[in-house]
This record gives sequence, C-alpha cells and structure tokens, in this order.
Amino acid sequence: MLLRPRDPTRSRRFYAETLGLAVYREFGPPDHPGVVFFLGQGLLELSGSAQAPAGPGIQLWLQVRDVAREQERLREAGVAVLREARQEPWGLIEAWIADPDGHHIVLVQVPADHPLRRDPR
Repeated sequence: MLLRPRDPTRSRRFYAETLGLAVYREFGPPDHPGVVFFLGQGLLELSGSAQAPAGPGIQLWLQVRDVAREQERLREAGVAVLREARQEPWGLIEAWIADPDGHHIVLVQVPADHPLRRDPR
C-alpha cells in the first residue's frame, strides 16, 4: 500500500511512534525520505506528499492482539477514535481510528474461537 501524506513528517511519526510499526526500509534524500513499514505480510510505503485530503474508501486494516487495549493506548496518545471497539456480527472485534490525513484504520482482533484462527481441514 502506498500513501502520499499531506505532512510526511507528521505521518511518519504517527505510523512509527504512535502505532508502533517497524521500519522495513528508508530511501530518498535524507531531508525528505520515504519510508516503508512492515504490515504483517504486507508493506506500507509513505513517500512524496499530497495536497488533497485522503480519498474516500481507503481503509487500512491492522490486526492486533487486544483491540480494547490498543484503542485506549491510542486514545491516550491523542488519536481520535472514530468508532468504539465492538464485536461484529461476523465475529471479529473492530475499532476504527484515522491517521493524521484522515485515512481510516480498522483495528481488528480475531478471537481465539473464530473460524479464521482454526484450520477447518
């Protein structure tokens, strides 16, 4: 996934420090670097910049061990919670937040008894 943030420094700080994502690599000029973060089995690249706000329909899903705990930790760090943690009809526990540019981030927890955690074979 590639995002072009409005304020690259602010977004880099959000993803690295607030969310705690690990850096895969950095590239480009030292005064305006791009950065790629690990996202489980995927990667998130922040590079360049955008003048317009976040486009509609973009959502980043991050699986966490404990949605309620992450929601409170992020709230204490000043992140606005768009929707409180709750169990969805499909069994996943979700909370919604947004990055500094307004990109929606869904924090998702897969309960131990959920079919996604068990191989049905």
